[in-house]
Amino acid sequence: MLKRIILLALWLPACALAQSYPTKPVRIVLPFGPGGVADITTRTIAPKMSEGLGQQVVVENMPGAGGIRAAETVARAEADGHTLLLLTNGNAVSQALFKSLPYDPVNDFAMISTVGYFSMVIVTGGSSKYKTLQEVIVAAKQNPGRLNIGTITPGGTQHLAGELFRSSAGMDALVVPHKTTGEVVIGVRNGNLDVGVDFIAPLISGIRAGDLRALAVTAGKRQPQLPDVPTVQEAGVRGYDVASWNALAAPGKTPAAVIRRVHEELAKALAAPEVQKRFAELGVEPRPSTPEYLREFFVSESKRWAQVVEAAKIPKQ
Repeated sequence: MLKRIILLALWLPACALAQSYPTKPVRIVLPFGPGGVADITTRTIAPKMSEGLGQQVVVENMPGAGGIRAAETVARAEADGHTLLLLTNGNAVSQALFKSLPYDPVNDFAMISTVGYFSMVIVTGGSSKYKTLQEVIVAAKQNPGRLNIGTITPGGTQHLAGELFRSSAGMDALVVPHKTTGEVVIGVRNGNLDVGVDFIAPLISGIRAGDLRALAVTAGKRQPQLPDVPTVQEAGVRGYDVASWNALAAPGKTPAAVIRRVHEELAKALAAPEVQKRFAELGVEPRPSTPEYLREFFVSESKRWAQVVEAAKIPKQ
């Protein structure tokens, strides 16, 4: 009897919170600065979620420290659903890149849903001798250590995608991280870089103008913006399937009823025609999931990228 009373005492406040939620603006904390794909996609869904929740959804940019600052802010926030985190594959990689974290990447968060997936593309210069990805792989194997692959951000998604491509294709090649996408584009165009790897959105104009030649997309299926460009798997690298992704999470002890409410409004936002149109322009596939799926997916992604980081011998910070 006493146990039932205790459980009821714990359940009633959570139930009341869920029924009244939200009671103030909801903020989504991003581990990036403004202007990138993650920022634009979040700002696209925020107004639609605001309509459904009846409170303003505010996007707060909190870049730096490999996403640790943003994640810690949400992990330590009050578990009432008013502070959410834009979770990314960068968070999944962080366990392998840092010796210690001020939070548990899995258990300090209540997973809500995936938001979107976006492929990268491997490009070469418009006047490059390489016409296909297979030609790049053959050249790398014939000239060990000579071919280079340009990416951005050491330990970031593009860099690790380049490292995984190198190892999956069995190539002795050098992955060269740069500070900006612009530097990679210049290097590829002038031939200082044999190929480059980055998200489709910032490269699509150069591809359409003929300054860059798209050799393959990194995701497991062809992309609507580049329907004639094969996947890396189709180009002969078996098992290679890399897409960046983002998702929503809340502080770990957020009531399940609140998680369900946010999940419901996010799914509605992602289904809105104007959101689907904007995502398509950015090369993002809107794809909600269950909280359970997101948790399993996050754990599997963490394990996969830990293996890539270890194979690439990227030192922990």
